[in-house]
Amino acid sequence: MEPITLHTERLVLRPFEERDEAAVAAACDDPDIQRFVPVPEPYTLKDAEDFVRGASPAGWRDDTMYNFGIFTHHGELAGSMGLVRLAQLRSAERQAELGFWTARGHRRKGYTAEAGRAVVEWAFTSLGVERLEWIAQVENEGSRAVAQRLGFVEEGVQRARIVHRGTRRDARIAALLPSDWGYGLDTPYLPSPQA
Repeated sequence: MEPITLHTERLVLRPFEERDEAAVAAACDDPDIQRFVPVPEPYTLKDAEDFVRGASPAGWRDDTMYNFGIFTHHGELAGSMGLVRLAQLRSAERQAELGFWTARGHRRKGYTAEAGRAVVEWAFTSLGVERLEWIAQVENEGSRAVAQRLGFVEEGVQRARIVHRGTRRDARIAALLPSDWGYGLDTPYLPSPQA
């Protein structure tokens, strides 16, 4: 996939660049991010360089992760958001997972939900995603609040779903379908009568 840039009223979502490395390092060296996101602890400038110069562009190139830096119109890093676990995107399942983190100082401003709306719209209209998942540790209430604002429907708690820092953790899972946003599905959907 050729990397793209998305725009919202207050934000620019674009692939990370080398000039962003210091901001990524500062944001990810936050215990609140490290508590839930699988980033190195402590998070160093070298970790940011590896991510910005290696993992992030490789994700676009290899269709494994489409990651965006979330920036204010003033150029401040507000967070990161992307589609991950793309193995089923090009299969009959047409699935992806939405992942994100928000930098300290930019939380509770609606930036992550605003960015999420742009990424979800792109996923449904340009990529043909037919099921978008959100998965987070049960205790991650900030992530859950963003998922709820985007319209994700919780489907339950999966025991021991996430291994984080060597410990299995329970996780909430939720899904968003194109029909939840008024779009159709190419694949017919037959909901369970018990659902």
